Amino acid sequence: MLSLPLLLVLSALPPCADRAAVAQRLEETARARPQELNAEVNRLVEQLEGVPLPPGTSGQTPQDRAHQLTVYLDAVCKLETGQQPGAPEVASDPERLRAILGRPEFARARQRNSDVVTRLLRELETWLEGLFESKGAQGFAVATRAVMLGVALAVVLFGVLRVRWRRNRKVVLAPGTQGEAPPLELDTPGEHLGRARTALETQDSREAIREGLLGLLSTLEQRKLARPDRVKTNRELAAELPTRGAPARVTGEVERLVGWYDQAFYSLEPVPPDEAARFVESVEQLHGSLAEGRP
Repeated sequence: MLSLPLLLVLSALPPCADRAAVAQRLEETARARPQELNAEVNRLVEQLEGVPLPPGTSGQTPQDRAHQLTVYLDAVCKLETGQQPGAPEVASDPERLRAILGRPEFARARQRNSDVVTRLLRELETWLEGLFESKGAQGFAVATRAVMLGVALAVVLFGVLRVRWRRNRKVVLAPGTQGEAPPLELDTPGEHLGRARTALETQDSREAIREGLLGLLSTLEQRKLARPDRVKTNRELAAELPTRGAPARVTGEVERLVGWYDQAFYSLEPVPPDEAARFVESVEQLHGSLAEGRP
């Protein structure tokens, strides 16, 4: 709706001072030279200094357009008489102003500006929706590619680590034969048993049974009935004897000796000298029987 200051500006413009001549010129131009009516309208707009005129309707003839502009200009300029600034009836009689501005020609002028704003807002909304939709689809595609790339890198990294782990494992197992630990370095059975007898004479029972056990392991290794190393326990070594062709009597005797040794050597109690001597004697007897080839 046109405000009161705008109407006052219109009333003070040159067309209002000579509105009869302006109206006559518009009507004559529309009747005699309709092709020049647009030029007259543009000239009127320039005289009004950019104040919008009511838009024309669809199918409107030049005479109707001239009449529409004449009525519009006459209605605005008539306010000069009773709507001067500072007149008390302007503030006290708003119904008159609303009645004038409620006419069809003023309604079309109001709608033009509101339609422009509404159209701009709709275009902005459509552009923003398209922008967010395109960015959302693009973001989803980028995220999908990133996830697939991450999965592929994880699979490749897992494969590289697995291959490297297998190579490291082979390197660790290389010193032994078929993944076995390196054999235990032993002296001859006679040397170990001799040191065991010396330890018995010095009352070192624990050292005596240790040398006796080493003599037993050396005997089994010479007969190829066992392969002592630093990984296998004594019980595991005794359990392998049948698989290497050891007689049942030898297997049973070895199991008895290593069982007693584990209990006595790893005990917190001192090893009795007489029991240590019997252990060394049993190892010597087993060594003698195996050396003679008796079962």
